[in-house]
Amino acid sequence: QFNWRKIRSMLSRIRAAAAPCSLARRGAHTKEKGKPLMLNPRTNKGMAFTLHERQMLGLQGLLPPKIETQDIQALRFHKNLAKMTDPLEKYIYIMGIQERNEKLFYRVLQDDIERLMPIVYTPTVGLACSQYGHIFRRPKGLFISISDRGHIRSIVNNWPENDVKAVVVTDGERILGLGDLGVYGMGIPVGKLCLYTACAGIHPDKCLPVCIDVGTDNTTLLKDPFYMGLYQKRDRSQVYDDLIDEFMEAITDRYGQNTLIQFEDFGNHNAFRFLRKYREKYCTFNDDIQGTASVALAGLLAAQKATGKPISEQKVLFLGAGEVRSLRSCVVLETLRFCIDRREQLLKKCYPKPVGHLPGPFDLVTLEDGRTFKPGQGNNAYIFPGVALAVILSSVRHISDKVFLEAAKALAEQLTDEELAQGRLYPPLSNIREVSIYIAVKVMEFLYANNMAFHYPEPADKNRYIRSKVWTYEYESFMPDVYDWPESKVAPPSVR
Repeated sequence: QFNWRKIRSMLSRIRAAAAPCSLARRGAHTKEKGKPLMLNPRTNKGMAFTLHERQMLGLQGLLPPKIETQDIQALRFHKNLAKMTDPLEKYIYIMGIQERNEKLFYRVLQDDIERLMPIVYTPTVGLACSQYGHIFRRPKGLFISISDRGHIRSIVNNWPENDVKAVVVTDGERILGLGDLGVYGMGIPVGKLCLYTACAGIHPDKCLPVCIDVGTDNTTLLKDPFYMGLYQKRDRSQVYDDLIDEFMEAITDRYGQNTLIQFEDFGNHNAFRFLRKYREKYCTFNDDIQGTASVALAGLLAAQKATGKPISEQKVLFLGAGEVRSLRSCVVLETLRFCIDRREQLLKKCYPKPVGHLPGPFDLVTLEDGRTFKPGQGNNAYIFPGVALAVILSSVRHISDKVFLEAAKALAEQLTDEELAQGRLYPPLSNIREVSIYIAVKVMEFLYANNMAFHYPEPADKNRYIRSKVWTYEYESFMPDVYDWPESKVAPPSVR
């Protein structure tokens, strides 16, 4: 349903098009001119290019005469989206904006992150991955296949950005609760990095999504003429391990040892062993393992506060066949100091097929006494963007489990008494940017206090420092820096 209250709020912020120069937040340099400037999503502003920009950059006549504000562009997006009912159609439309106008894409995401996150990420991204070859528009990210072994560095060198700080990589074996989707799993790193930027303000040009294609055991995909990966069974030999080793070396050789590499949706048997193998050698973490454990722990800490009972007296139900095993990771075990002897089997009685982590969002629930609650969402997006922001800005080389423990504490701390009274265990997703920055500050404090940070000098005011580094969606001016010199300095002497 179209949210007119939000639209009225947006309209109240609309600036008059008669003063287009006010659109420019700060200056930015570009060598591109004309059509290429409009075709590049990093520089394209659509009809928000000012008159002077159009004249100076060879755009005059290539756009309709109207000069729009970003607010009007966002309003058009929300009105168009409101007409759509199919989730996949919404996903295609939203991600199409990212392909054309990156700043507008993140603007509309932040306008209504609670409603749009389930479209750009779980659960709709799972549907998009399953249909990846059928809805394909243009490639995003870096595709590396096992046939490229021995040449990974040259492939990494093909990526146009020279200052990548965060990499999210998948091999597509365990995509959400859908199983092995092979190269179709690229939608996951793309969606994850969208949240890096939308939730924590990490610069999108410093983010690199990667899909490593070693084949797929999904027989349906191997028979699909639209499948876009290798038509072979998944390679599980030593060659696979050698490929991952080569990939890790190639990334750090080009971008530095402190480049954050997040593993995402690898099969459980590989996810845990790669975490053990690489955690002391690279700046890496696995969100399915550590992020899931951290957000679950934050919920338990909030429950402790809400009930007034220590965690040792709480009863915990592990429900699901996905990454609920992550709750048994060392983050939770070290903190809670109790062991779960067996996973509950209730799910098998309730669902004929196993499912993974339930992503939500959920409908309102009305109890027998008439009270209405909106179920919360234990989404990893509460954790990984803030952790990533702190890790990047602190130049960390290895990520300890204790980092995720600090993140869990910081998340639980942000719940107000009013939110606890409403039955919430997590802050509203609508406030995710502030939540992520708060987590980043707390994690950065921990990193410096424990000699894990290598960025010097240490920021004295970490909150201010982090906020100064956060990327924003406001359009920049592409006008050159034009100024006058004092006439007395350039006027020639009079000739007598």
